[in-house]
Amino acid sequence: MKNKVIVTVAPTSNFHGKDANPALPEQPEEIGQSVLECYNAGAALAHMHARDRNGKQTNSAAVFREINADVRRRCDIIIQNSIAPAMGMPIKTAEDGLEVLDAMPEMASLDMGFTVITLPDRELYIEWTNSFVQRAAKIMQERGIRPELEIFNNSHMDNARLLIEKGLITPPYSFSFVMNMNRVNQTAVSWHPKTLIAYADTLPPNSRFSTLGIGPSQHAATVQSLLLGGGVRVGFEDNVYYRRGQLAKSNAHLVERIVTTIRDLGLEPATPAEAREMLGIQQLGSADSIETRTSRAA
Repeated sequence: MKNKVIVTVAPTSNFHGKDANPALPEQPEEIGQSVLECYNAGAALAHMHARDRNGKQTNSAAVFREINADVRRRCDIIIQNSIAPAMGMPIKTAEDGLEVLDAMPEMASLDMGFTVITLPDRELYIEWTNSFVQRAAKIMQERGIRPELEIFNNSHMDNARLLIEKGLITPPYSFSFVMNMNRVNQTAVSWHPKTLIAYADTLPPNSRFSTLGIGPSQHAATVQSLLLGGGVRVGFEDNVYYRRGQLAKSNAHLVERIVTTIRDLGLEPATPAEAREMLGIQQLGSADSIETRTSRAA
C-alpha cells in the first residue's frame, strides 16, 4: 500500500534480560502488555522470543502459546515467533528451535545461513544449513506460517533465492535485514549505508523488506530503511537505549520515536490489517487464517 510502513517491535531478547534494562519484558503477561503499548503507538507486527518462569530462555511451544494468547487477547497485531535456539544452558540446536512452530504463529523468522554466536563463556554454532533452512521452510509452507527471511550477510540473499527457485516460499517475500550484529555474530555484517542499499537493490521481485539495527545503529539503520522504501524494526531485542547513556523507558518509547520519523517523512504506519494484506497473510477471523484453522483443529 502506498505510503504505508510496517513497524515491527521485538520486545524481548534471546540474549540480554532485565539486567540490560529493567523495563525489558520477560514473562508472557509482561510481553503482552508491552506489545499492546507498542500496538497503540503504531506497531503492526510483534517478533517474539520466550523465557520460562525462571527467566531462562526457552523454545517451549507451550510458553510461546501462552505469550501468543496473551498478545492476541489484547490486540490484533501480527504475531511472529522466532525459531532461533534458546540461548542458555544446556546448549540448544537449530532443531530445538523448530518446536516453536508448534505454537502455530502467523509468521516465523527463518534465518538464511549457518551462524556462529560469540557468548561470554562459549561459542554457539547454529546449524542453519541449506538443508535445514529448506526443511524449515517446507514445514512453514505446509502449516501456512508465513516466513520472514532474516539476512545477516550477502550469501544469505543467495540462499533465499534458492528457496524461491525450489518453490518453498511464495510471494510476497518478506526479508529482514539484520545490521550491526557482527560483534556477537561472526557471520553478520556491520551497518553501513552502502550495504543496506545493495541489499535493497538486489531483492527478488515481489519482495518487501524491513531493517533492524543492533545497538547504537538502530535509529540510523531504520531511518535509512524508510528512505529506501522499507519497513522498520525496533525494540529491546535490538537496542535497550533511547540515546547514548539513556535507557529507553519502554519498547513503546522506541516505537513512538520511529513513528514520529515515519510521519515526518509524509508516511503512515500500517495497521495490522493493512500489514497482513501487504505480507500476504490471511486476515484474522477469515476461514483460512492460521488462528481459525488451529481453533477448529483443537
